[in-house]
Amino acid sequence: MTLLLAQISDLHLDGSERASRRARLVMDHLRALPRPVDGLLVTGDIADHGAESEYEEAAELLTAPFPVLTCPGNHDARPAYRKALLGRPPGTGPVNEVHHLAGTAVLMCDTTIPGRDEGRLEQETLAWMRATLDGLAPGTPALIAFHQPPVVLHHPLPDCCRMESAAELAALLDEHPQVAAVLTGHAHTAAASTFAGRPLIVGPAVTWTLRMPWEGDRPDDREQPPGLAFHVLDDERRLTTHFRVVLQA
Repeated sequence: MTLLLAQISDLHLDGSERASRRARLVMDHLRALPRPVDGLLVTGDIADHGAESEYEEAAELLTAPFPVLTCPGNHDARPAYRKALLGRPPGTGPVNEVHHLAGTAVLMCDTTIPGRDEGRLEQETLAWMRATLDGLAPGTPALIAFHQPPVVLHHPLPDCCRMESAAELAALLDEHPQVAAVLTGHAHTAAASTFAGRPLIVGPAVTWTLRMPWEGDRPDDREQPPGLAFHVLDDERRLTTHFRVVLQA
């Protein structure tokens, strides 16, 4: 069964009109699609300061007629994220969830280190990922999503705060060939690479776009429209990704 996912990342909701408008623009675009997506992935930095009010706004903005799957980023705060976005008791441990969409398991993983920009898969998260993948029915494809990319993207800003558990993740993927791809955010630039023999896709940001070193000295381009990705996972476990921007009508 073909799976169609949308991905947005790095909304950085901070109570400002600008951040709210850009997030609403993207969500309105997704809700108006002639064919609904099977799910929306939101790969971290949903809030800018980790305040409960920012997650309350996110809960309203992300309301949709399709499943919305989230994971935290380095700007997010686990207790407020749990309480105001997920409607659960606040806690400080990793927030990991698996969702089943159109016959595919989507693992939304927490790579955050509270108070730090770089990422890491804690042993608790690695154990959860392994148990979840081991427990899937034979033939079930899987996607893994989290915030910080585990690869170099050739810009000092994201490269200084990558996901540090690359070797552990690669070993886990080697054990689980049903994982078709890894999807991340954090870098504020749409990018495609490979990791452990799989596609590694970095979703674009909603709030601003990273300019690469060969594009000029100012890294944060706030004039670019918000971006999103569409991922199609076919019956051969082949992932095809299309990147889009959303213009103000």
